[in-house]
Amino acid sequence: LENAREFNLIGKVLGLAIYNSVILDVHFPMVVYKKLMGGPLCLQDLKDCQPALYRGLCTLLSFEGDVEDVYSRTFVVDYEEYGAVKSHPLKPGGESINVTADNRQEYVDLYVKYLLEDSIQQQFAAFAEGFHQVCGGPALRMFIPEELELLICGSPSLDFHALQEITSTEDGYTRDHPVISNFWSVVHAMSLQEKKKLLFFCTGSDRSPIKGLGSMTFVISRNGPDSDRLPTAHTCFNHLLLPEYRDVDKLRRCLMTAINNAEGFGLM
Repeated sequence: LENAREFNLIGKVLGLAIYNSVILDVHFPMVVYKKLMGGPLCLQDLKDCQPALYRGLCTLLSFEGDVEDVYSRTFVVDYEEYGAVKSHPLKPGGESINVTADNRQEYVDLYVKYLLEDSIQQQFAAFAEGFHQVCGGPALRMFIPEELELLICGSPSLDFHALQEITSTEDGYTRDHPVISNFWSVVHAMSLQEKKKLLFFCTGSDRSPIKGLGSMTFVISRNGPDSDRLPTAHTCFNHLLLPEYRDVDKLRRCLMTAINNAEGFGLM
């Protein structure tokens, strides 16, 4: 994805997700959202995206011995590009400036700035431009980075009782139909991981909208009489197609089979 237009397109996709209230299964470190909001960056922002490097730099800052002798570092960053190791000076003449106890804070600050800003300036600028073309403006500045992540990725908090309250039924099912009652008894008995699989099976995401599951649309339709067919779903419409299984045990067995084998078999 070295092409700037591709990064721009990804930014637009994220913007469109917010604009259309679509939850995306993406996992960016928080620093990405912080940069989109124009916030200042620091060493702490490396903790999510490069935890080993973060710990190493923290150790350097707290080291009480001879920094220059033990670390033997200069103001240079080494990186790999197409199999070749290259070096980038963090400041003019950095190749000849040793890292010492007196200048290590400056070294860490410049290192973080290079990693999170300078080295990705072109790509991130294209990404941010695409994002702000779709949903930029004064309203966006009302959010903090954590809230922006919730808008795009949804909330990990899952209240299936709230989802039950807003669920609609179609094609012969009603809220008090035995199959619907059996369905919710099975759902409420599931583990959290199983509930996530069910939500992913029905909606394409295992997270809820920022306002919770009670704010979304969810429909359960009758998909024929009792049979050995597994449940299916239209994920774009949060629409579950459920055959009229004869008892709760068969419903549980078929539903669990479906959600545990939902990827790669055309079941969703």
